[in-house]
Amino acid sequence: MATSSIAVAAVFLCTIIGAFGALFLKEASAKISLQHLLNKKLIFGILCYGTGMFINIAALRFGDLSVLYPLNSLTYIWVTLLSKYRLKEDINKFKIAGIALIILGVSVIGFSR
Repeated sequence: MATSSIAVAAVFLCTIIGAFGALFLKEASAKISLQHLLNKKLIFGILCYGTGMFINIAALRFGDLSVLYPLNSLTYIWVTLLSKYRLKEDINKFKIAGIALIILGVSVIGFSR
């Protein structure tokens, strides 16, 4: 099956949504207890993951799993950038190298479609 550009764009969108899901779950984790189960950030993080999952499932109908699934690794890039700017985490040379390798890997797989 040929992988459509819409499927690629949908999975790309899922990576961004998933990164925000991870960010909000991280922020919510500081306040997790039985009395904080309705924490807005926790709920939003879960909703982001759920929304991303449904978009991802829909996208998989229109493309090859071997092309679309590796695109999910872009989430690591968005999480690193969001962590830097929102959580003030450091980005060191190893993280930069990892991001470069992810971009290289996704590009090679993308050209194979």
